[in-house]
Amino acid sequence: MKPKITVFGEMLWDMLPSGKQPGGAPMNVAIHLKNFGMNPAFISRVGDDDLGVELMEYLTNQEFNTDYIQTGITHLTGIVKVNLTDKTEVTYKIVQPVAWDYIQTTPENILLVKDSDVFVFGTLSVRSEQSRNALFELLNEAKLKVFDVNIRPPHLDRATTEFLLQQADIVKVNEQELNTVCGWFGIQPEVETQMKFLYERFHLKLVCVTLGADGAVVLSGNGFHRQGGYVVEVQDTIGSGDSFLAMFLKEYISGSSIPQALQKACAVGALVASYSGATPKISEAELDQFITIKQ
Repeated sequence: MKPKITVFGEMLWDMLPSGKQPGGAPMNVAIHLKNFGMNPAFISRVGDDDLGVELMEYLTNQEFNTDYIQTGITHLTGIVKVNLTDKTEVTYKIVQPVAWDYIQTTPENILLVKDSDVFVFGTLSVRSEQSRNALFELLNEAKLKVFDVNIRPPHLDRATTEFLLQQADIVKVNEQELNTVCGWFGIQPEVETQMKFLYERFHLKLVCVTLGADGAVVLSGNGFHRQGGYVVEVQDTIGSGDSFLAMFLKEYISGSSIPQALQKACAVGALVASYSGATPKISEAELDQFITIKQ
């Protein structure tokens, strides 16, 4: 029986120079989990507008579970203006307020989280009081809590981020986010030192840091685990870290070793970066062939 995974957070349209594409880190993670053979549930909110209808149609066409996505009539569906001047360092202008700022707690999503084996959440959706309160309530019901630290200035609050770190079991960050968080505590920018600090300070089970083209490193109770990067021709890095997290989680909770999970996660993150957009569908066959060729 497949583990039950619930993802909480923003869903939106990335407005790219080439046109709009579905996005939002939590939705990207959920879509990649679905593409990797899992059946995640997703708690979010869209507006009662054309963009909301189109986003829901996109998910429905992928046979994605939309049962827990709310529709509001007051606020518009979220959009993000994406700057791709540097393909490896994408920047975002995130419109506020929008529908996903107003995710509500319901009896249905409380039961959903109680029944889930894994609960995935990030930082951006807690920029608003409504969604923040909903997340905090759901965290009380969650089992294995996975915190994707997805810092998008100016949408960052130190006290809230620290609270979420205290709630988490597994934390995934990139190198810049690691520097930001550890800088609050005066920890010098050396990756393993910073990881050990987070692991011990917040009593975590795993800390996972993505290093871009240099791969990733995980700290667990068995020490550090490293995986080098895979060289690809980068189209853009949108969704690369989200696909990494989805694959790592899928492998980890399915019983793979951390080195095995890291290898597949780094490979799929590189493959996604070789496509345009956040959620290209990567098949197991394509992934296995890619790893074989690159070894």
